[in-house]
Amino acid sequence: MRDAQVSAGTVEYDTVGSGPPVVLLHGLLMDHTLWDRVLPLLPAGFTYVRPVLPLGAHRRPMRADADLTLPGMVRLVADFLDVLGLDDVTLVHSDWGGALFLTAHGLDRRVARQVILPCEAFGNFLPGLSGKMLSLAVRAPGGVRFAARQLRVARLRRLPMLLGQFTRRPLPDELAHRWTEPLLRDPAVRRDFTAYCRGPFDEQTLTRDTEALRRFSGDALVLWSPDNSLMPPEHGPRLAALLPAGRYAEVPGAYVLSMLDEPEAVAREIGAFLASPSAR
Repeated sequence: MRDAQVSAGTVEYDTVGSGPPVVLLHGLLMDHTLWDRVLPLLPAGFTYVRPVLPLGAHRRPMRADADLTLPGMVRLVADFLDVLGLDDVTLVHSDWGGALFLTAHGLDRRVARQVILPCEAFGNFLPGLSGKMLSLAVRAPGGVRFAARQLRVARLRRLPMLLGQFTRRPLPDELAHRWTEPLLRDPAVRRDFTAYCRGPFDEQTLTRDTEALRRFSGDALVLWSPDNSLMPPEHGPRLAALLPAGRYAEVPGAYVLSMLDEPEAVAREIGAFLASPSAR
């Protein structure tokens, strides 16, 4: 892993390949290993960059005074692209939708194209029953550690209130243990995670910032999973319609984390998008 020094602290990342940059993002309580099954299947000729954002599974806590609310996290992604000097970026979103707001915040100058897998959008932040449970956990004494321990029990994490709506296939123990270990081990990581989850999520503002994607002129692929219920199926076509150069495709049989449920299909669709002339 490499280190990028951004204003909020140290962001770990890994990189493989050479060519135009493709930045693969992840969601809450996940890290770069979310993409392990897809990465070997993606086409050569690109630099694949996988940052570990401070969303709960990170091993390098941020500065104690860092702004880790949703707007602060949007700036952190922009800072990361700046520090690495990445231009003409293809930005790939999954689960966490905050980086969709780079355009709304005027911070998307390094982003040329976007791939949007099922993720938070419009007013659907901290979504579903699992989002409600998370909001409660971060406000209860010891709640974050308690929730992390539940995620390590296979039969519990399959419940809809935990991770049952994220994957159709059971999440492997090795990923669940890896992603929850920093929360259990490090109080500073719990501080970072809590700072984000306790931040304000105003539905009107979130919807407005999502709809600012009308101003993003680059090519975009919305690769949604219609069989998932956590990120509403209608949000996929709605996002594609917002984007002036957007197109819509589906990964049937997958839930939110389609790269875990159907890695070959996800790699095929992203690969075809990257192979288009504008991506090179």
